[in-house]
Amino acid sequence: MPVNPLLDLAARPIIAHRGASGSAPENTLPAFRLAVEQGADAFEFDVRLTLDGVPVLLHDATLDRTTNRTGLLRTFTLEQLRLVDAGVRFTGDRGRSYPFRGADVRIPTLQEVLRAFPEMPCMVEIKEAEAQEAVRRVLLEEDAVERCVVASEHYEALTLFREPPFATASAGSEIGALYRAVLFRRVPASVPYRCLSVPLRHRGLPVPTRAFVTAARRLGCPVHVWTINDPATARLLWSRGVAGIVTNYPAMIRATA
Repeated sequence: MPVNPLLDLAARPIIAHRGASGSAPENTLPAFRLAVEQGADAFEFDVRLTLDGVPVLLHDATLDRTTNRTGLLRTFTLEQLRLVDAGVRFTGDRGRSYPFRGADVRIPTLQEVLRAFPEMPCMVEIKEAEAQEAVRRVLLEEDAVERCVVASEHYEALTLFREPPFATASAGSEIGALYRAVLFRRVPASVPYRCLSVPLRHRGLPVPTRAFVTAARRLGCPVHVWTINDPATARLLWSRGVAGIVTNYPAMIRATA
C-alpha cells in the first residue's frame, strides 16, 4: 500500500478542512464530494458521538450553528439525526442565498464517509475522549486504519491509538511541548506521534516557524497547518518545509501548488 501522504515527509498534501467547507456545508458528503472534484489529497473532519454511541461528523458540541435544530448532539440518537437538515445554514454569499436548504444534506456517520471515499486519506479529529473506542472500532471494521491519522486537541482522546497499527497526530499539549523544546534547543530524540497539525498562529505567536518545522522533520513528523485559504501564505509555508495545507478551498490552493 502507498505511504499515507499525511505521514510522508516528501508529500505536500492539500487537506480539505471539513471537506470543501468554503463552498459546501462543512462535514457533509456534498462537501467531501466537492473536495475530491477540487483536487484535495486528503480530508480533515471532526467526530463526536450520538446518544446511542454512533460516531458522526460534527465540529460543535451542539447542532445550533450548522443545522435547523438546537441542543447537544449527545442528546440525539442517530435515527433522530437523520431528520436534521445539515445544509440549512450554509451560505457562500453572506446570507443572500442558501443553496443547500432542503437538499437532503444530513450529518453523516464516520462509517458512511469512509465507505463513500474508500481511497481517501483522512485526518480524523476526535472532539471528545469518550468517542475513541467507537472510532477505533469503525476504523478497524472498515479496513481504514492505514489511510487514517487520528488527531485531537485532547491528549486523553488519543490513548487507544498510540500503538500500531494506528497513527496519531500530536495533541495540543504536545505541540506546545515541542514548540518550547525548539525555543530552548532541547528537542527530544523521539515523540509518540507521527505528524503535527498546527494553527498558523497561537496567542499571537507564529507556530510553524522554520526552526519548528525543521525540528519536526528531523523527528520524522510532517507538519500540516490550518486553516490556510490564501495561496501566498501556502507558498510561504511550503518554502519553510511545511508538508500539508489544511484549507476550506482545495481548488484555490491546488492552483498554486
